[in-house]
Amino acid sequence: MTYDYDVIFIGSGHANWHAAVTLSQVGKKVAIVEKDVTAGTCTNYGCNAKFLLDSPFEFIDGLSRYDKAGITGNTKVNWQELMAYKKSEIPTYAPLMEGMFAQMQIDLLKGYGKLVDAHTVSVDDDRVSADYIVLGTGQRPARLQIKGQEFLHDSRDFLDLDKMPKRITFIGAGIISMEFATMAAKLGSEVHVIEYADRALAAYQENYVDSVVAKMTAEGVHFHFNQAVQVVEETAAGLRVTTAQGLELETDYVLDATGRIPNVENLGLDELGIAYNRSGIVVNEHLRTSVPNIFASGDVIDKTIPRLTPTASFESDYIAAYILGVNQEAIQYPAIPNLVYTFPRIAQVGVSLAEARENDAYRIVEIPFGQQLKFQTKLEDEAHVTLIVNQNKELVGASLLGNEAGEMINLLTLMINQKVTANDLSQMIFAFPGTTSGLISAVKMALM
Repeated sequence: MTYDYDVIFIGSGHANWHAAVTLSQVGKKVAIVEKDVTAGTCTNYGCNAKFLLDSPFEFIDGLSRYDKAGITGNTKVNWQELMAYKKSEIPTYAPLMEGMFAQMQIDLLKGYGKLVDAHTVSVDDDRVSADYIVLGTGQRPARLQIKGQEFLHDSRDFLDLDKMPKRITFIGAGIISMEFATMAAKLGSEVHVIEYADRALAAYQENYVDSVVAKMTAEGVHFHFNQAVQVVEETAAGLRVTTAQGLELETDYVLDATGRIPNVENLGLDELGIAYNRSGIVVNEHLRTSVPNIFASGDVIDKTIPRLTPTASFESDYIAAYILGVNQEAIQYPAIPNLVYTFPRIAQVGVSLAEARENDAYRIVEIPFGQQLKFQTKLEDEAHVTLIVNQNKELVGASLLGNEAGEMINLLTLMINQKVTANDLSQMIFAFPGTTSGLISAVKMALM
């Protein structure tokens, strides 16, 4: 049977466009269906906007460490001007992606995509067909089902704020809340973080998280653990947040950062019998759904690995290779790094400290990196590294605390995935002085 396309992708984010580009480059006829802004959440409403807004705070945080070493002054972030810059810069990315699609002869079909049958997709009032279909519709912020939920905002709202509220409350102490609360506090807002559990960033190394929480507390952030938000109500002065445990807070803005949910509604999944649950679309080891020629990729799938832009891109590349017959093996994920944009940063990859403590097969190496010369000269004495080494003297896990963690974690991830040995490192020469050269020396000693 002849179809309009070889592959149709529903969604234009990282979960899809990497595969679309690869398939187009080898001559496949490809279409991408997108109901919103081209290029997805990360490009338009997430990672890029966050990184842009965070960068000035990172610069000022670095300057602040030199207040007794020759740099004086009171550099501040003007949020309104920064947001104006963000609003002028981020919208340029979607047209760039659209231009790339056009250059590669990828058809971009704007409209709401829904499965009609195993090979047909409706796009608003039109229908198109393909041999294969890939679902990459991502996730959206969850919304607490409480009284006053109409007063709650989400991450997309925060990343579009023209004026930072004088009083802001975050529900949840995960990555989004911790990163945004850091910015708000540095702008002088009264910041509260309410968390149902007994700690922040539950997936990260506890002593490193404690260090970040302590620093944020010293900068004026108020943490409220073991609290379940029950009501948000409007008052004459703003908003009042009340928890089941009796805590009451007066605030101007409430951000619900309690999680994200997959975009599975109105896709035609039920009509085709495609299995899904509250965590996402169910796929097999080849990322196929219960309808064999329909794949799913990215945050919308039910998976236990981190839902990150790099994992979505990895899955997209895998699907392209599978469709082309280049790789028919089950998907094998490498070690996946995570990074939290607090000050200092927290990063981790592979086997965690908690896992290593429960298994005698691992050796734990703690390195007070802040005592190394490179960090002392940058006045960053808070930096720490935890390395996890297996019985074969291979690096299998790492956690970092420090403002260089974002760059260092990628190097450690490479070492883990390539099973680099101490001998391998001994055969290499690296630029010195530098943050990574000190890290490499520390890893080499840990692997001996």
